[in-house]
This record gives sequence, structure tokens and C-alpha cells, in this order.
Amino acid sequence: MPALDTNTTILVSGANGFLATWIIDILLKRGYTVRAAVRTEAKGQHLMNQFKSYEERGKIELITVGDIVSETAFDIAVKNVDGIIHTASPVHLGGGEPNEMIVPAVSGTLGILKSAMKYGNAVKRIIITSSCAAVKESVIRPNLDENDWNELSILECERKGKNAHPLDMYSASKTIAEKRAWQFVEEHRSEIKWDLVVITPPWIFGPPLHEVTSPETLNSSNMYWYKAVFEENYFGQNPETDPMHGWIDIRDAAEAHARALETAAAGGERIIVCAGSPYVWQDLRDASKGIQPKVHSVGTIFNTAKEHRILGLEYRSMKVMTDDILAYVAKRGWQ
Repeated sequence: MPALDTNTTILVSGANGFLATWIIDILLKRGYTVRAAVRTEAKGQHLMNQFKSYEERGKIELITVGDIVSETAFDIAVKNVDGIIHTASPVHLGGGEPNEMIVPAVSGTLGILKSAMKYGNAVKRIIITSSCAAVKESVIRPNLDENDWNELSILECERKGKNAHPLDMYSASKTIAEKRAWQFVEEHRSEIKWDLVVITPPWIFGPPLHEVTSPETLNSSNMYWYKAVFEENYFGQNPETDPMHGWIDIRDAAEAHARALETAAAGGERIIVCAGSPYVWQDLRDASKGIQPKVHSVGTIFNTAKEHRILGLEYRSMKVMTDDILAYVAKRGWQ
């Protein structure tokens, strides 16, 4: 499919979320028109207040879709949009039953694809946010690329049920949802007029744009960051050895989604976006104190050759990311 230009309308699901808000910010600044999909009107109020000047110029509109588990949730939202960026998916590590995460992740992804096939009369490209959790298994392996899948977490959830580790539940939800998306495209290739791009970031940290009222209401990844840096709380993990895989600044992750709209070669691709070498929680604490993070000789390394070839991102450093989160925290008076 050809790349989309800025004279187009893009539907962004989960629009009030950590990643989606930054994506919308980038799209609006580029000149796109955005249709922001949220579950309820109340969830979209902060977003619309933040982008009020764009709303006044008719560049952003809010649409409510209700529960994304419903197969028809996006039927109206997909009409007359040129592209779709689907970020909506449960992201938490609260445990419970695996299906509490798997069902909405899969249903939401398949639901928006089905709606686009039936009613997306103008859609040319759909971008889905997956995760390196769908790539990386619990064992440490170097040079993981887009051909790798996390099958172990699915097996762990099937075997242990509610006793599976919350990270396995989250990972299984992302793996299954993404696999089902590619399967859907393959099965309906003759019926669809759009192509699919999947962006797979690792841990995403950075200053929020979405509504956050206290440290306790931070999104999951920033909550981990906050507790590691300010409270020396690592959720039972070892600060010197965990998590030993990749990270990315929220603004770079958002930029990847925008470039995936604008780059013809991205069509049909699964693309890993990752800022650099493996990190441990202590690295974040060190960076917050102005100490150069360590270079780790072991750990999971994601191969980003495809991203560099297609999207050409220039990643922010851990220091820049950390300084900007610290500035955000200081501005809010949380430390």
C-alpha cells in the first residue's frame, strides 16, 4: 500500500492511554486529522482539553466505542478514516485469570480488523501495537528478531491458569492477539483493501501526556520506574539482574507508529523498536543520579535492523529519558 500523507484522517484507539496520547500529539503536529476512540466520553475529557486548539480547528474529534470486547465496538469509528492505529489493550500486572487479559486483547484486535473489513471504506493501513513480550520468552537469548514468538508464556497460562505469573498473562495476551491479527489478514486477503503493520516495543518509559493524578495512577511501566527510582521497590525482582532486556522512550515509540503510517515499505511488516542494550532496574536508579548506566554483556538483545532499514528512528538515551521523567515528577511535586 502507498504511504499515507498528512491530509488524511487517522483513528487512534485507546486514545486516552500513555502511548496513544503521544501518538495523537505527533499526528496533530504533523497535520493529520485524528479520530480519538475511547470507551466513555468521561475518559476522553482530559485528552480533548489538552488538544483544545486542535478541536477548535476541526483536527480532532472524540468517539466513544464502549467495551472493546464487543465485536461491533468499532463499526462506526472506522468509517471514513484513512488509517487506524490500534493501541487499546489491557496493560497491567495485577494477576487474576489469564483470560482477563487475553480475551479483551484478542477481541479488541480482531474486532477492529473485522470492523475495518466491513465498514472501513477508506482505510489503507492499520497499525497494531504489539509488544516485545510477544517476541521474548523467559529464557535469555541474544539477537531476537521479528521471526521469534513467545510461545512459553501461552503454555504457562494454559498449564497454571490463575497461578501463572502476571508477566506470562500479559505476554500471552499480546502474543495471541498479534498471531490472530496476522491470521485474520491471511484468511481475508481477498476481502480487505488495507495492509497491516505491527509495532513491537519493549518496556516503554517516559514523561506522560495522558491524565495522571498521582504516582499511584501512573501507567504500569512508569509505575515500575517510579518505584525503582524513588522507593527501591522492584516488585520482588533483583535490581542488579532484572529485567535484562530492552526499553524505549515513549516519544520514540510514538514516532515509530507515525512513521509506519508514512513509510510504504512498512506495509505487511512486524517491526521491533528498541532503544538499546539490556538494562536492569539499578541502571534507572543510576541514571537518575547522573551515573552512566552499565553496559551489560549478557541479556536479551532485540535485533532492530528491520526498524533501522524501514523507519530509521533515532532513539533517545536513557539519560535523556530519565531526566525528562524526573522533570515531570518534580513539576507535579511528587518528590
